[in-house]
Amino acid sequence: MAEVISENTVIGSIEDGLDILGDLYYQGFDAIILYEKNITPLFFDLKNRMAGEILQKFSNYRMRLSIIGDYGKYERKSVQDFIFESNKTGHVTFVNTLQEALNRFSA
Repeated sequence: MAEVISENTVIGSIEDGLDILGDLYYQGFDAIILYEKNITPLFFDLKNRMAGEILQKFSNYRMRLSIIGDYGKYERKSVQDFIFESNKTGHVTFVNTLQEALNRFSA
């Protein structure tokens, strides 16, 4: 499992998401923890399909992903539904704490 820690945005585009996936996949990791603060807000605007394209690649490579953040600020029903459905399937999860992410990966 890899935890990506940065003071900067690490996913600002679809290509950034694919780069992180590829880099960590080829280093032998099978799970990644990212922080919502390091992902462009455009990711959560589902109309642009950024989240869908990135998360589909994570699924294709069977790379588990947990994104830690505060999701209460995303008031759109479509985003809340997206988060709920992702958490239900468990491959990509949106959690509030590092401990919650670790618990999801160990289950």
